[in-house]
Amino acid sequence: MSSIIFTHGDSDGICAGAIVKSALPGSTVFFTSPVGILGELNSLTGNHENIVICDIAVDEKSFRQLKERLNELSEISKITFMDHHPLPEAGFNAPWFYHNNCSSSEQAYRIFQKKLDRDVRSVAIYGAMGDFNETEVIKRWMRDWDKRTLYFYAGVLIQGITYAGRDYDFKRRIVDALSEDIPPPWIDGLLDAALIASQKEEDIKLMVRQKVVKLNNLAYVIDINGYLSKCAIYAAAYGDARVGISCEHRSHKHVYDLSIRLRKGEADLNLLLRRIAPEHGGTGGGHPFAGGARIPEKKLKAFLFDLDDALGR
Repeated sequence: MSSIIFTHGDSDGICAGAIVKSALPGSTVFFTSPVGILGELNSLTGNHENIVICDIAVDEKSFRQLKERLNELSEISKITFMDHHPLPEAGFNAPWFYHNNCSSSEQAYRIFQKKLDRDVRSVAIYGAMGDFNETEVIKRWMRDWDKRTLYFYAGVLIQGITYAGRDYDFKRRIVDALSEDIPPPWIDGLLDAALIASQKEEDIKLMVRQKVVKLNNLAYVIDINGYLSKCAIYAAAYGDARVGISCEHRSHKHVYDLSIRLRKGEADLNLLLRRIAPEHGGTGGGHPFAGGARIPEKKLKAFLFDLDDALGR
């Protein structure tokens, strides 16, 4: 029987997936999202010894169906669902669900550590760095490496993954290499990708500076077309706003995908997005300091103004 891993396509998700694959060699890896995981699970055919889900938030709209489907699958497969995002207000728990505030990469190592080489902790460190989540455990593990090397390796990985975007075949090759504890600069094509991404980031900073729109509490950009989360960070910076938002149009779905970042002040973006996005026919959530949303194209401006008002209360 095979094992299957569903994970997020960012640096934390990729590192968590790589750690699980190191513990479960031969696993098949798929990249998904909070709104996509239920469909992926409903489409599963055949028997799988292990089904592991990493770094996928529990969607507010579909969490009951998700739990029901995973309970069904748990009758034939060992389920491991690990996540660190805030849970739905109604709660979410099950014997196969592991929730913690640390990065999913750290979670993955701690859950599967009996099957892992000690040096695979380095992959957990890269993932935690990419998730801005260097816990006391991660800091303790970092003592066994030269920090400067770890920061360089993590930077190459993060920038290279940014360049990869939706090239999931490339991302699977990265997972495969990391599962064998190959340092990021040695992964075929990753160092070149990181260099190109860094060059493009400088161009994007200039575009954001020219296009940013400032409201009372947030600043946003639309269709910079690249590096969604980085654009949100720079929108907040160049707009001198508490919150930065980057919006990208998905014409085939008639929606905008948004990345939202808190720059300063007090706010819980997760709670705000989970409340306001559905009022506009969308979905949203994440962490208190960083989140995402998908909003129907005709409702984008109304959503932005409502979120701006909510941030000012």
